[in-house]
Amino acid sequence: MIESPIREPLVTGGKSYTDISDDVVRPILGKTPMAWFGAITVSSLAAILGIVAITVTLFKGIGAWGLNKTVGWAWDITNFVFWIGIGHAGTLISAILLLFRQKWRTSINRAAEAMTIFAVVCAGLFPLLHMGRPWLMFWVFPIPNVHGSLWVNFNSPLLWDVFAISTYFTVSLVFWYIGLIPDLATIRDRAKSKMTKAIYGALSMGWTGSAKAWSRFEVLCLILAGMATPLVLSVHTIVSFDFATSVIPGWHTTIFPPYFVAGAIFSGFGMVLTLMIVTRVVLKLEDYITISHLEAMCKVIILTGSMVGLAYGTEFFIAWYSGNPYEVFCFKNRAFGPYWWAYWSMLTCNVVTPQLFWFKKIRTNPLIIFIISIFVNVGMWFERFVIIVTSLHRDYLPSSWAMYSPTWVEISVFIGTFGIFLTLYLLFARFLPVIAMAEVKSIQKSASDSPQRRQEKEAIESGVVGDNLATVHSNHH
Repeated sequence: MIESPIREPLVTGGKSYTDISDDVVRPILGKTPMAWFGAITVSSLAAILGIVAITVTLFKGIGAWGLNKTVGWAWDITNFVFWIGIGHAGTLISAILLLFRQKWRTSINRAAEAMTIFAVVCAGLFPLLHMGRPWLMFWVFPIPNVHGSLWVNFNSPLLWDVFAISTYFTVSLVFWYIGLIPDLATIRDRAKSKMTKAIYGALSMGWTGSAKAWSRFEVLCLILAGMATPLVLSVHTIVSFDFATSVIPGWHTTIFPPYFVAGAIFSGFGMVLTLMIVTRVVLKLEDYITISHLEAMCKVIILTGSMVGLAYGTEFFIAWYSGNPYEVFCFKNRAFGPYWWAYWSMLTCNVVTPQLFWFKKIRTNPLIIFIISIFVNVGMWFERFVIIVTSLHRDYLPSSWAMYSPTWVEISVFIGTFGIFLTLYLLFARFLPVIAMAEVKSIQKSASDSPQRRQEKEAIESGVVGDNLATVHSNHH
């Protein structure tokens, strides 16, 4: 077998099919690591803090937040856009890379898909609370009513958000669950207790592993990937319309759709890197989530980070070129106004820091990648804060200018969403396979550092080359 010496194996350690199942199923059926208990305790406490703050919001209304007559969208909408962005990498890694036949996706797609689901759940909380009366949230749906011709406003991007995000969530959830079925059947077959066998048996929906089942499974995955791909572009494009269709300086710009999509993928990959680096160490999955995987994601971050940097520059150029004094003022105010610290933090984290990935030594060092991925997440949160708050706090009328600062309730809700997100992720990592076993096995022959390959390497290293190497080949093929 001839293999390219340029490409690193996607699975290292000379794993067999049984080894893959053993390694992935061990955290589920084996003993729970103590680190997991510590992590879920911290994340649950954060989630409880968020629930307390949400309860205060429900009783007192959004007057408990720091909003004022000028800044009506602030911390909550910033967090909403931030979490929606986080949710983009999962579907991109799963669907788009599947359609492009990128084999490096197989070890990370499962966790990224789960991250998408949890991030969208967190994102959905903010517009729900921002309504002030969340118990009337069904009013956002175009359902028949008893008020005559009272309908939702179909011309509003806020309504498009409802359709886009609910569709995205549904397709992502189905795609994630369908992909889980063969792996759930593997856990079912390995489970020893009757209760565990029954639970995973029900979840695997009678999967038999027959040729017909596999054929239908692969066709369904391709159909769902085809449906999910345009959603990656549509969801954040429509979120950007919430701003772009307004007349607020700094928002009314046609660059927002591609700018938001690139930023979403950028922040999503940042979060995937953060989680996967921790997961590979805690669950001992270094042979599956290799340095090559991390390097590939770093390259995506360089590309999308550069696109985001280009968008920042383009915004300034368009503001100057338009000759609109309000636009010019808005962008000067962003860079040198009262919120200058947020703007320069955003620029440092999103434009300068990711450029370090041009150096191979940096993008192959998990610790440095982890630190930079945190910077990316912080920078993308600041980007949303800058867009929303700096555009609103100084509008057309200087008499209405006002500063905004969050209250403890808003900060607690934000911390709480991190708690909810991490708690859900930890439960996922404990009870469901983090690695898509079936998909990794499908690339094993061509991509792994197999026992045969190791033997060939050993033969070469020991000087047994030429005719002897041919003998090694003939023995194994």
